[in-house]
Amino acid sequence: MNGLFQHAPVLPVVIPLLAAFATPLVAKLGKTVRRTWVTTALVGTFAAVCLLLWRVLDSGIQVYVLGGKSSTLVLPSGMAFPVRILFEVDAISAFMAFSGSLVAVAVGLYSIHFLRESSALEKHDVLLLLLVAGMLGMELTGDAFNFFVFLEVASVASFALIAYQRKRPESIEAAFKYMVISTVGALFVLLAVGFLYGRYDALNFAALASWMELTTADKLALVLLVASLAMKSGAVPMHMWVPDAYGEAPASVTALLVSVSQASLYGLFRVVFTLYGLEMNVLVVGWIIIALGLLSMFVGVTMALRQHDIKRLMAYHAVSQSGYMFLGLGVGLAVLGDPVAFGAYGMKAMEGGIFHIINHAMYKGLLFLTAGAIFLRTGTEDLNEMGGLGHKMTFTTVCFIIGAAAISGLPPFNGFASKLLIYESVYLFNPILAIIAMVVSILTLASFVKVFQSAFLGPKPEGPQPIREVPVFMQVGMGVLAVVVVLFGLFPGAVLDYLVHPAAQALVNRAGYIVQVIGGGM
Repeated sequence: MNGLFQHAPVLPVVIPLLAAFATPLVAKLGKTVRRTWVTTALVGTFAAVCLLLWRVLDSGIQVYVLGGKSSTLVLPSGMAFPVRILFEVDAISAFMAFSGSLVAVAVGLYSIHFLRESSALEKHDVLLLLLVAGMLGMELTGDAFNFFVFLEVASVASFALIAYQRKRPESIEAAFKYMVISTVGALFVLLAVGFLYGRYDALNFAALASWMELTTADKLALVLLVASLAMKSGAVPMHMWVPDAYGEAPASVTALLVSVSQASLYGLFRVVFTLYGLEMNVLVVGWIIIALGLLSMFVGVTMALRQHDIKRLMAYHAVSQSGYMFLGLGVGLAVLGDPVAFGAYGMKAMEGGIFHIINHAMYKGLLFLTAGAIFLRTGTEDLNEMGGLGHKMTFTTVCFIIGAAAISGLPPFNGFASKLLIYESVYLFNPILAIIAMVVSILTLASFVKVFQSAFLGPKPEGPQPIREVPVFMQVGMGVLAVVVVLFGLFPGAVLDYLVHPAAQALVNRAGYIVQVIGGGM
């Protein structure tokens, strides 16, 4: 058991990575064995993340060294070659891993029946596990270059899964667009890492933060990192890939892509809070992030209102909801240098933004899964060709109502709890920003009322194939997320105390992160 605890920081990445490489061999034993293997790996990954989260909350930052206790390997020529890779897990990175791995479990269960008639399920399972490994690696690594590596792993798996329905030209186009955007974004990240490495001869986040001097190279790196990670997060005006990618990927994949985008969002916040912090002009950068949030909220919701494709509509709402996260964290960053303002509302704004990250992953994942259930039974994603599904798909209808109420910020669901924190804190910073955020929620509600009326109300559907509820594993996948949405809404205080507040504290405690990591190790 002590050995398990010792390796807790790396297990969430190792389990899905090894499972991905073993899946082609396991597939030789049959479809049932392969699906059991994949689902078990995803559940095991979530269990490892829970263990890691408990360790972090109980004992503080966990530092894990790959490559031995020595930081260098001396080659026969006498040259010292660096081989050490560090995983550095604090409360915010463990929080993000918990959110993403929970969605992955729901997606794994849902996919058992959703894609059972596909001829490329083995490839899907391998790519899904690689996507989870890349996402968790981005959130748990403490090394700038390895963040880039895991970003690329997640990106490659993502555009392969977006092109999963390869007979559709739209899917290939969406995958190509995502590939180009991801390549440009990854190049920006690599250039930024190069600037930092050339300046400080280091790649470790804590070491870079401790030596940060904000030279011209550092400023260029900051611009490149903010631009690329905001683009990967789907922030307006760099959101052009989101509607196509989310709209064309299988619904189960799209639900997980939301969490993968949030891994890039985590990377952005790790850069501005931990890597740079008060070394930069936090007011200017904070307002830039706030502006990205406002644009994302407004453009996303207005574009969603005119959509009749249910998945593209939900994709634009994903853009809109990310704006709340940018807004909350942006306000916290803008007042980071003012202890009075930060204590009065800055920390509360950050807690609202961080709480909204996990809430969004849950209810948006749930909504995409319900969209997949609708497509499975109707064969269409066009709202104009649906109607009356509530008569035959009761469980899916209930799950959709839960997700729609949560994303619209209605009590007692989780979206209300995090949005209320954002409204209250942002109002103290700038009332106009809070009003805009509330108007966006009203428009979101109007949009989902339209979806509910089009898809679920009306007379019973008629057609060559009778409409019926989706298979049990799809219901289980949706049910997992629906239960979390309800529980987080009913007991927001517990979530704030045990998950959100420690994560927010870890993100702003730059000095503590530096001291614990540089002074730690295994």
